[in-house]
Amino acid sequence: MRDTKESRLLLVLLVAIAFALITADIRGGDQSPLNGARSAAAAVFGPVENGVASAVNPVGNAIAAVRDSGSRHDRIAQLQLQNEKLKQQLGSSALTRNRANELDKLLKTAGAGQYGIKGAQVIAIGAAQGFSWTITIDAGTNDGIQRDMTVINGDGLVGRVTTASATTSTVLLACDPDFTVGTRMEKSMELGFGTGQGDRPMKDQLLDGRADVHVGDRLVTFGSQGDKPFVPGVPIGKVVRIDPGAGALTRTVEVQPFVSFSELDIVGVVVVPPRTDPRDTVLPPKPQVKPTPTVTVTVGPSGAPSGKPSGAPSGAPSDTPSESPDSQDGF
Repeated sequence: MRDTKESRLLLVLLVAIAFALITADIRGGDQSPLNGARSAAAAVFGPVENGVASAVNPVGNAIAAVRDSGSRHDRIAQLQLQNEKLKQQLGSSALTRNRANELDKLLKTAGAGQYGIKGAQVIAIGAAQGFSWTITIDAGTNDGIQRDMTVINGDGLVGRVTTASATTSTVLLACDPDFTVGTRMEKSMELGFGTGQGDRPMKDQLLDGRADVHVGDRLVTFGSQGDKPFVPGVPIGKVVRIDPGAGALTRTVEVQPFVSFSELDIVGVVVVPPRTDPRDTVLPPKPQVKPTPTVTVTVGPSGAPSGKPSGAPSGAPSDTPSESPDSQDGF
């Protein structure tokens, strides 16, 4: 439209009409003359607006989801990280308690035998199929470890050091077939030589073929000259089988080691031997077996059995009431 006198007059007129309608709508309230026109417009354009909204809302929701996906992903990742940390804390707590128990047992064993030890942790284990039964520990020559030192844990003899580098050492386990150690029987002091048999009990050959040995008897290390490779008094295991062969110059028994070689974690390398041979003092006391009481059944004069624990005094009263001679004669 051109800027003419007529167009300006029309614009002023339209503005005046607009102000007049706004004033009338405000003053009229619910009785406004524009309510009817507004209702008619809503009836005409409402369905169109709803259709447009239903078409546009999924797009808007998708855009909002994409916009918020980054924060949601970060929240999920944060929760997953917290969950992993909680799992690690639970696992580390159990591991810490287990290692604390192992260290406590190791220190008690070392204290009982007066062994000066260097603590170490098992960091690798050798294969048992076609190779030697060995472990690698995280202590070496920098820690005073040398070849042919005795290795123990809280249960007893683990093995001996075969090689030592600056920071690690290799230990040949007592269950290896190439492992041999001098043994001494508890109390009887019978001597022998124990040999590893892999995952089977150790074989111990006693020097005296007539040695008095029983299942359950325990053995310790006899020791070596210069305390290498074995210091004396370290618990080895207990006898689980005796070879029935008789008349031989030696006697063979099978010994179940005290150490579980598949569960090694904390060990101690004996760097200072004991001043005196501890003999079998490092072995824990044997559990006391309580005797089982037995009942002796006797037949009384009336023919009824009566019983009392064995070892009761002969003059103890019987459980069966006795009958007087008068009661047998009747009235």
